[in-house]
Amino acid sequence: MRIIGGTHKGRIFNPPHLEPTRPTTDFAKEALFNILQNNWDFDTISFLDLFAGTGGHSYEFASRGCKQITTVDNDSQCVSFIKKTAEQFGFKQIQVLKMDVFKFIEGFTEQYDIIFAGPPYPLKNLDTIPDLIFEHEKLKPEGWLILEHHITKDFDHHPHFFHKRKYGTTVFSMFK
Repeated sequence: MRIIGGTHKGRIFNPPHLEPTRPTTDFAKEALFNILQNNWDFDTISFLDLFAGTGGHSYEFASRGCKQITTVDNDSQCVSFIKKTAEQFGFKQIQVLKMDVFKFIEGFTEQYDIIFAGPPYPLKNLDTIPDLIFEHEKLKPEGWLILEHHITKDFDHHPHFFHKRKYGTTVFSMFK
C-alpha cells in the first residue's frame, strides 16, 4: 500500500494481514482524494478516521497537511500498526484510540470537518452510522461524513445524503 499524495507521496507501508480489514484500493482512494482536494483545505481541517484498519486514510490526510487527526479502531493489531507507522512517517498529529467506534461516537464531544468511516462490509449495524454521527453532532457545520460500503447498500434517501461515487463494488456515500 502507498500514500498517494502530499509530502509523503509514494511512501509505501506494508501492513500485516489484519482481520477484518479491507483496505481501500489505491484507485478508489485516489479518486476520493481528488474530490476532497477540490473542496477542502487540508491545512485547516480536523479529520476522524473510524474503523481505521491499516490507517491509510489518516496517513493521506497527514501527508496533505492536516494538523488534527483522530483514528479509532477496536483491534489491537490495527492500533499497534497505525501507531508504529505514524511514528515511522513522523505523523505526530495522528491520535490513535483503541476502542469501539460506537462507544466513541456516543461518548466523545469533539466535532470534525471530515469523518471517514470504512467499517467491515458485513457489520450488522452499518446502516446506523450516518444517523449516529448526526444524532451525536460529530460533524462541524458544513462538515462531511464519507461512508465506504458495498454496492448492495443504498443511502441515497438518507436526509443528509448529498453524493456518492462507485468504484467497482466499493461505494463512497457522502453526507452533510
